[in-house]
Amino acid sequence: MGITNIFLFIGGLGGTEVILILFAILLLFGAKRIPELARGMGRGIREFKDATKEIKSDIETSVKDDSTTK
Repeated sequence: MGITNIFLFIGGLGGTEVILILFAILLLFGAKRIPELARGMGRGIREFKDATKEIKSDIETSVKDDSTTK
């Protein structure tokens, strides 16, 4: 419930606010660092998805094993 409350503000952002946030990020990190940050974020998301798929497949195989032994 706490996480949903934190992300509720995202639906209320307009175009101007998004552009202002992107401009602030550009000023803070600079144009050269943004691609590096995006690449790192992409790797992190990919690793998270892979780990999620692995855990899901482990759970499915354990459920299948349990149902076949009964």
